[in-house]
Amino acid sequence: MRTPAQARPVGLTVAAALLGLITVSCGSGGGTTPKSPASRTTAEHGYEAAYDAGWREGKRLFKDGGKGAAVREVVWGGCVRRSLTAQPHNVVEKDRGAWVLGCKQAVGSGTDRHPPTTWVTRRESDPDLLARFRSWALANGVKQPARHVSQVVIVHLGDRDYDVELATAYTDTSAKVEVKRLADAFATWWDGDDGDNARAWNLIVSARDGKQLITRNL
Repeated sequence: MRTPAQARPVGLTVAAALLGLITVSCGSGGGTTPKSPASRTTAEHGYEAAYDAGWREGKRLFKDGGKGAAVREVVWGGCVRRSLTAQPHNVVEKDRGAWVLGCKQAVGSGTDRHPPTTWVTRRESDPDLLARFRSWALANGVKQPARHVSQVVIVHLGDRDYDVELATAYTDTSAKVEVKRLADAFATWWDGDDGDNARAWNLIVSARDGKQLITRNL
């Protein structure tokens, strides 16, 4: 026969209360609201999702083109160039460098996965490049388009691959011929010899709100 609640031993009641207190304390982290699993993994999910998307694309390229695809995508920069238009765009843009890494690893062997443990893409403003470009533009009759550039940003996509982004005062309603003139001028000025340890692949001209207006090969 079950004992009525009011007749239970006091010791059991106290023990149950203490157990409940310990459970609440451990679960709450000392009174702090615990972070949800989604919030804890937001950062990891960004670069991991981009890497996985690049890996899937690289596997497809390797399947279709074999070793020839590996040379094209890794040595000739195919994965880097593809990253500008790769889908899904919202996933790729979380960490384009991680997407490139996944693409290159998958197309290179198709088997060895070495996902990143932190963000891969790194943006770095380069005032010296901006000053040198403006000086060249002044001497070569393209001063006006160069005046629209507010920053030259090096977008590192790994240890050796990078893009060059021109942050400008243009908007998405600016005349396309003006934006193209700026891109043409910068591409003409750019020194194609990037050195032994790094290689620039793309030129990106961005509007004041960060939207890409035009891209060019470097």
